[in-house]
Amino acid sequence: MKYFFSIAIIVLAFSACQSIDLYEHFTSFKDHSWKSTEKPSFTFDIKDTNSMYNFYFVLRNEDAYSYKNIWLDIQIKEPDTTVNIRREFVLADNKKWFGAAMDDIIEHRIPFNSAPTKMKKGKYEFTISQVMREDPLPHILAAGIRVQKIH
Repeated sequence: MKYFFSIAIIVLAFSACQSIDLYEHFTSFKDHSWKSTEKPSFTFDIKDTNSMYNFYFVLRNEDAYSYKNIWLDIQIKEPDTTVNIRREFVLADNKKWFGAAMDDIIEHRIPFNSAPTKMKKGKYEFTISQVMREDPLPHILAAGIRVQKIH
């Protein structure tokens, strides 16, 4: 039993030194309403330049959300450049939401790169803002990004 605990501590110590294979963060919106002036920003470091990465826009909305889509401005600050993207994310068709539903809350994880991408080493910052005609945009609980390393 004594050896089991020693081995468990060593395994935990080594696993704590590994790089993170997943980054996912959200910003929650007060009163479940996303104002166009609220521009959540997410910063992370890429250390492994040999791996490929997928990027996702993550949205949590109430079933009462009135639209089948959402338009975003996404600013990506890379180690040596800045890229600005305006993009539509489709959330539903005429019959159902595309995300995972739990009661009246729907969570969407929508890829925004068409194929896994190699990244440069360094700090990245993603800033997202909604650019819908309705402002503030009601029934939005949270928005964020997910970066997933492909093994």
